[in-house]
Amino acid sequence: MKRILLTTVFLGALGLASPALGADLPYAKAPVVAPQVYDWTGFYVGGFGGGGFGNHDLLNSNGPTASEVFTFNYTSTGAIAGGEFGYNWQSGNYLIGFEADGFWSGIKGSDATQALGFVDQSDLRWGATLRARGGIAVDRLLLFFTGGVAFGDIVHTSTNPGFPVDQFSNHRPGLTAGGGVAYAITNNVLGKLEYRFYDLGKYSRTGPNGLTPSGLLPFSVNNTYSVVTVGFDFKFGGPVVAKY
Repeated sequence: MKRILLTTVFLGALGLASPALGADLPYAKAPVVAPQVYDWTGFYVGGFGGGGFGNHDLLNSNGPTASEVFTFNYTSTGAIAGGEFGYNWQSGNYLIGFEADGFWSGIKGSDATQALGFVDQSDLRWGATLRARGGIAVDRLLLFFTGGVAFGDIVHTSTNPGFPVDQFSNHRPGLTAGGGVAYAITNNVLGKLEYRFYDLGKYSRTGPNGLTPSGLLPFSVNNTYSVVTVGFDFKFGGPVVAKY
């Protein structure tokens, strides 16, 4: 009986002492996990497609009388598709980089509906650009702007009854600028929606004896384009960084 009593007292004392002993024992706090944010830095390559709208101002200022001095406008529409590559560098929330692209174009149109007695048609066949990029990144979302030099191949066709069809190519240098929004769908796959404006300047057509090969007075055409595209890129390099 005495042994049972002593055992009971000992166990009771041990139970009372356990909270005090536990309070003196060292313990480790749960580690704080640093949040991860997307890093846009790295090379990328991809493709894009969409549609465009062209605006063409034709000027004829070489007529011998005032009635033959005229200007008129016509438009063009069509699809566009191409490929691109570039590099982004991100510091904090700011991004800078460069991008180059080449594209095929089906943007074409004419003044046939204006009943002028002759028809002028402009067809943007292909082009390329080299641009700087800048933007603001909020984790996986990027708002960007871009601008640089552009190059386009425009084929012009003049048709005048009773004369040969006059078709000629114009390799036009110019400028481009625009912007858009991009999103990192996965760590390596980027999607984007972009608008871009192209100014490919003016080309002219002259000919012998004061007329063009299609029997028209010499003329010049100013050309601008607005294009909206959707694209996808594959980015190389580390996808995320810790934000402390």
